[in-house]
Amino acid sequence: MSAGQGSRLGRLTQDRPKCLIEFGGRTLLDRQLDTLAACGVDAVVVVTGFRADRIEEALERRRQAGEGPAVRTVFNPFYKVADNTGSLYMAREALAGDTLVWNGDTMVSRALMAKVVANDRPGICVTIDRKAEGYDADDMKVVEEGGRLRAIGKRLAPGDGVNAESIGLLAFRGDGATRFRAAIEEAMQTPEGTQIWYLRVIHHLAQSSDIWTLDIAGEEWGEVDFPEDVAAAKKLVAGW
Repeated sequence: MSAGQGSRLGRLTQDRPKCLIEFGGRTLLDRQLDTLAACGVDAVVVVTGFRADRIEEALERRRQAGEGPAVRTVFNPFYKVADNTGSLYMAREALAGDTLVWNGDTMVSRALMAKVVANDRPGICVTIDRKAEGYDADDMKVVEEGGRLRAIGKRLAPGDGVNAESIGLLAFRGDGATRFRAAIEEAMQTPEGTQIWYLRVIHHLAQSSDIWTLDIAGEEWGEVDFPEDVAAAKKLVAGW
């Protein structure tokens, strides 16, 4: 999911999407693809938008160097006006069978990804982490109980029983991806469809069916949303 500009990063993304920021000599996108390849994922769809041409150039360099996995792109022409549910709608043909959905601004260690790939929970599974202290306004907050997702969203309040956060990585097995695709298609037909996050769709599914969680507390990962996140991510990957 790499369609957005990442405007909150200022000059760093003035002429490139944030997935092309370098961390320890490798772009965020390179690190994601390297991690997937190392964990046995051999086919990837990258949803592009802002400066899609630069992403295509970066992917072509990987092909020329013989670096896997095999990648194809889907361009989201609505990236400026539609939230990330729109990106998934554009790539909905890929939502079938055993599938991962991964935000393009999140890096995870190979050990973490190996746990996600090895996870055998059926249907839909949201990868979560825990915080020792409170969750802030930008965290994708989660309420989970006994390994099941009860609620997810940035607007959840501490009084709602928030006890985890989503790290922007979902796994689908069995009919999970097909159910998610149907829910995405339905959501995009509503008046607010272009303005909602795809995890809001997951929240609604959790009200009527089992959505699982995978707790990766203690594993290493980082999200790149703000300038201060860049320094933290560079420090993180230095140990990888």
